[in-house]
Amino acid sequence: MHRTARTLLAFAFALPLIAATIADVNLDNSVAVNGQNLVFNGGGIRKKFFIKVYVGALYLPAKNNNPAAIIAADAPRRQVMHFLYSVSKDQMCEAWSEGLEANTPNASAEVKGSFKTLCSLMEAIPKGNRLILTYVPGTGTTVEVNGKMKGTLPGKATADAILATWIGPKPGPGEDFKAAVLGK
Repeated sequence: MHRTARTLLAFAFALPLIAATIADVNLDNSVAVNGQNLVFNGGGIRKKFFIKVYVGALYLPAKNNNPAAIIAADAPRRQVMHFLYSVSKDQMCEAWSEGLEANTPNASAEVKGSFKTLCSLMEAIPKGNRLILTYVPGTGTTVEVNGKMKGTLPGKATADAILATWIGPKPGPGEDFKAAVLGK
């Protein structure tokens, strides 16, 4: 094998595998969470009126397009939001509040409290930055904003309510987004 071919081959294996590119955002084929490999389930664009707000990606232990089964599973999962448009802390808090009310209307006091904590962990997210929510059974949901670990929200019920804002009966980002992150 020629030296150039070996170099190109080595370079190709060093590059991360890309599952999809949406609105010029490359989405990884998989991510490692707590020693477990999660695969790209799907990704879509969150729009508000005519504005493309973020590209969202959902990572699961195995591809699954059944929202009830995904939420029921006590398994690691990750939601990644790559912002295409700058948003304020207040806009983020409003979206979380609306998403909880629409998709988990009978939320427990604990879940409602966790959503208040989630809001307190938010900050303005400039275009080009990310919000990453990672659920690990027994640990809770870690919240990373703009590359900084902000905290952990305990409990599966909270993790389920967060994910329901995307794949619940009335997803805040819309039905097209829900179908996209479910890989449909």
